[in-house]
Amino acid sequence: MAQFLTLIVSAVFINNFVVVQFLGICPFLGVSKDVKSAFGMGVAVTFVMTLTCLITYPIYEYVLVPLGIEYLEIIVFIFIIAAIVQMIEMALKRFSPTLYNAMGIYLPLITTNCAVLGVAELVIDKAQMASILGITASSMNIGFAVLYGLFAGLGFTLAIVIMSGLRERISASPVSKHLKGFPIAMIAACFIAMAFYVFALI
Repeated sequence: MAQFLTLIVSAVFINNFVVVQFLGICPFLGVSKDVKSAFGMGVAVTFVMTLTCLITYPIYEYVLVPLGIEYLEIIVFIFIIAAIVQMIEMALKRFSPTLYNAMGIYLPLITTNCAVLGVAELVIDKAQMASILGITASSMNIGFAVLYGLFAGLGFTLAIVIMSGLRERISASPVSKHLKGFPIAMIAACFIAMAFYVFALI
């Protein structure tokens, strides 16, 4: 139970991919203008991260490592991520055209979202995951990998929804013309990052 709580807090708050590790900044800034689009992007990224960990971890452990070709991991992982994103894109285009149009170019960009690739790379690093979760490296398994992917995605969703809520409030507030647009968005992102950084100090 303690390991499970550590995994959640670590993935969502302490090692949040977007506001602590600064991975996935492109969709974080590009799709955070309204809460609905931000939430949709967060759900899509969470789904991709979870599926990515579910597929890439066993492929790395039981195919690449035994064959001695683990140096191909990034290429293999990118192909897997691209296939998952393509499936999501086709599903959204068919079942939710509004959300598909709202995400625009940022949906295909999940393929090259470094947060998704980052979580796939992190969970195969057993030593680092063991230190994060407080377990031995030999205890690291696909269950931990998939759960970490799921909660890392939820951490991404939390950060982008908070950011979109702030941006909606800011857009309705009087702001100096020198700060309007991107500058005030970056200031808001900095405050969010500082808030999340507090969890690493506890």
